[in-house]
Amino acid sequence: MQHGPAVRRRKLGAELRALRAEARLTSGEAARLVGWHQSKISRIETGTSGVKPADVRLLLDAYGVSDPRLRDLMLVLAGSDENTGRHHWWHAYRGILPPDYSDFISLESQADAMRTLETSVVPGLLQTPEYARAVTRAATRGLDDAGLDALVEVRLARQKVLRADPPLEFSAVLDEAVLRREIGGPEVMARQLERLVEAARLPQVRLQILPFGAGAHVGVTGSFVIFSFSSTPDLDVVVLDHLTSSLHLERKEDLQAYAEAFNSLQIQALSPEDTLDYLAGTVVGG
Repeated sequence: MQHGPAVRRRKLGAELRALRAEARLTSGEAARLVGWHQSKISRIETGTSGVKPADVRLLLDAYGVSDPRLRDLMLVLAGSDENTGRHHWWHAYRGILPPDYSDFISLESQADAMRTLETSVVPGLLQTPEYARAVTRAATRGLDDAGLDALVEVRLARQKVLRADPPLEFSAVLDEAVLRREIGGPEVMARQLERLVEAARLPQVRLQILPFGAGAHVGVTGSFVIFSFSSTPDLDVVVLDHLTSSLHLERKEDLQAYAEAFNSLQIQALSPEDTLDYLAGTVVGG
């Protein structure tokens, strides 16, 4: 298990190595094209040293990579997505966003699909403003009102990925405890449940409730998120959140284990259709 920057370096190096191979270049030939020593190419490809965004651009040009989305993703993995040539919306909040959270938003903004198990709260992409404020306030004791407002703005702005073109494909399994834990009071919860009903009807959202009756399940150890990149599956990553940091898992064995765990949870959970009926009944019944 590693923190984000180390994972990004290794993934970036592996992807640059694959792009070099696709361009039918040896490491020596690539080095000569960009005016470097071969050892620098080797250090970058093995993830033993970092790489500047300008150097990543040089390599991508040398390898003939023109896909703008892939180029942006490579620069995000370099750890300097603000240097991609575009101003991403979350840069305005750099002063208040912890590095782990910025990493998470970067991955979320670039991913094609996101799978998540939530055992305590509604996923951020589906939260109402009032619910988001209550959750953020509970998680950031001592934060002043201005800081709280900014973090809520960030959480709501993240939801734009569900309306992008193409939208993020979002699959979520929610433990029933998420619905039963009253956050923000009855009125806030009522509006949040209505929002879940709306979200469950979106074609890009697959929402499933894991009822208490399902008993023990593989997700009892905690929530997790799997980000997937359809054009570059080697960049897929699992993110585990902790109180003061996040862990990123990128080994194939870890990715497979979490993908299998999520598939198992989906089988145990209510179907999307039954989930929608369940949520609608909860909204009506209170």
